Parts: sequence; C-alpha cells; structure tokens
Amino acid sequence: MRDLDFDIISPEAIQRGRATDAYFERTDAALNHADRNPRVVAEVTADQFPTGEFELLAGVKDVAALLADHAIDVDAIPPGRCFDGGPVMRIEGSYLDFARLETALLGFLSHASGIATAARRVREAAPDSPVLSFGARHVHPSIAAVVERSALLAGLDGFSHVAAGDQIDREASGTMPHALLLCFGRGQQEAAWQAFDAAAGDDVQRIALCDTFSDEVDESLRAADALGDALDGVRLDTTGSRRGDFRHIIREVRWELDAAGHEDVDIFLSGGLGVDDLRALRDVADGFGVGSTISNADPVDFALDIVEVDGEAIAKRGKLSGVKSVYRTADGGHHIGHRAGDPPVDGEPLLEPLIRDGDVVDDFDLSLSGATERAARDASLVGVGRTDRP
Repeated sequence: MRDLDFDIISPEAIQRGRATDAYFERTDAALNHADRNPRVVAEVTADQFPTGEFELLAGVKDVAALLADHAIDVDAIPPGRCFDGGPVMRIEGSYLDFARLETALLGFLSHASGIATAARRVREAAPDSPVLSFGARHVHPSIAAVVERSALLAGLDGFSHVAAGDQIDREASGTMPHALLLCFGRGQQEAAWQAFDAAAGDDVQRIALCDTFSDEVDESLRAADALGDALDGVRLDTTGSRRGDFRHIIREVRWELDAAGHEDVDIFLSGGLGVDDLRALRDVADGFGVGSTISNADPVDFALDIVEVDGEAIAKRGKLSGVKSVYRTADGGHHIGHRAGDPPVDGEPLLEPLIRDGDVVDDFDLSLSGATERAARDASLVGVGRTDRP
C-alpha cells in the first residue's frame, strides 16, 4: 500500500513560523545579516477608514495561541465585536520576534472573520428560527472547527461536524442523510425512519428526511404515521433542480400535516439555502440548516502593516502612519484616531491588552460563550447583517 499523508500543515510547523510566505524568510535572513532588528508597531486592518460595512471579528483565540511566548505586546479587539476600519490588532516588539508569523496570523483572522460575518447575516435573516451550520463538508477537514466555532460565535444554534464538536467542546447535531433511506431502498422509507428511531439516543430529535423517493407531502405524512408521537419534525432537503416553488411545497406540507392531526410536527429546511431564502421562508418554516453560504464565505482581506519604527511614525504609500486607537460610541459609531489624541465623547476603546511580554493577559476573554454574547450585543447596536424586517 502506498504511504500517503494528508496535506495538513502541523500545529508545530505553524508555531515555528514555517507556515509563512517565503519572502519573510528572506527578510529574516537579510535583517540578521545586517544586524538590524528594530522595535516596531504593526497594525492589522481591513480598511483604513470606516466604510459603513461592519464585519464580525473571529480567530483571535488562535492568534493568541500563535503569538504567546514571544517577547511582544499585543492589543486586540475581543472576538465577537464588530469592526469597520482601523486596527483590530496591534503588535509592539522587535520585528524579528514575529515577522515569520504574519502569514498564519492573517489567515487565522481573515478566514474565521469571513465565516463569522456570513453566519451573522444568516442569523439576522431568520432571527427567531433555529439555524444550524451544515457547511463543514464544503471545506478542508482541518478547518472544520474554525467553521463551526465561527458560526456559533455569530449566534447560530448548532452545527453538524462531530470532530469540530470535540475540538470546541460542544455537541454536534444531526439526524439522517438520504444515504440512510437509499440503503433501505425505494418503498422502504418507513423501515428507515423506524430504524433511526430505534437506534438514536433519547437526546436526539426525531427529524425524518422526507424527500428521497416521492413527493414531500407523501413522505411527510408517511413519516408521521410511522413514528407517531415520537416524530419531532420533518426535514425537506429538496435539490434546487426539483424544488419548483419551494414556499408552496412547504405550505402544502404544513397544510396536510395539520389536516391529518400532526400540528406538532415541525418543518425544517436545508439544501443550498442562502440569506434571501431564509428571509423568504422564515414565516413558513420552523428551522434551517445552512451550509456553503457560511462555510464558503469570502475571507476578510486583513493586512498587517508597520506604522512605527523605533518610535518614528512611518507607513508605506496608501497606509496611515502612526499608532491608532479605535472606539465605539453609544450610538453605534466606529471611530479611529491617533493613540495620543483625545477619544470621542462617550467613546469606548475597542482594543484591549491581549499579550504582555509573551504572556496572554488573564482578563482578556477568549471564551466562545463570551464572544457569542458580544456578537449579539454589538451586531444589534451597529446593525451588521440586518435589513428592514416586515
């Protein structure tokens, strides 16, 4: 048998600075050769000035793990807060102490923040409905936990990936795929649903997938008859090519379930759903599973730029020199100013001490629960992902 390995960069390689762009290795060699290692301030930003488009910050925990034990100071916006221009992170120290870590640092923040921002938009599209993250199958398995953690941070109610749950200490959710029905065969849907009911633990909801062989109404009624009071809900995962007027299908399923005395059976939807779908269907469905809209979100385009060298303000063309602070005002405003300048009236500083001389600051909250609470509060204040609701 051929000796094959997964194409996964190891945590050890990331910590050692091997997960870097080659030109940082060249820079390291050149500065060492010249015996030059200035003290710098570097800032991580997506936009220099506010644009009115808020995004949700995630990935900070991984950056803390990356930068810990390096002789640097780091300030950061806590995970789960919204940002719109200016720095989300500031690093102070000798440049060679963190130069090789830039590539991994930006990857941690960019990917997780993009996923979290997309998940928050999904959350706002159906604010009163249970929504689960079903998108881990669309990404490399090595980042499944990043997807699910970012989705929970944004306020989603659950996720599907088992190993991700092990990593973030949360329980994965899910019931049955079409494969279960197919393994029993056409006309044997009742046997499949009953086998699931018999094998699943008491803590698992009985949600029957009802669109495998026949139409959604037929299979929903048959599932309700087969499982009786044990059935919690039906899931419609109808592919777009066969869906037709999905809203009409859902309403028809609801009508016929109610007519047959199954008013307590909920209807859950999945299958390529996006933000517009959730807005259009949230009044006729009881919950959603959303996949690629979340997992395949574009990363936030963060950059790390030196803004001060040996105490002198400096920047490349197109960037703002000097050390900056960012503030949130009570009306949801996002403000950027010089660190030495006066803050806006009622301005709350967003950057907090994360690392001091290589030690992660105990008071900096990196917990998932804390980030989720901040996301709900901050997103509500600044309006990220929200549109006018009927």
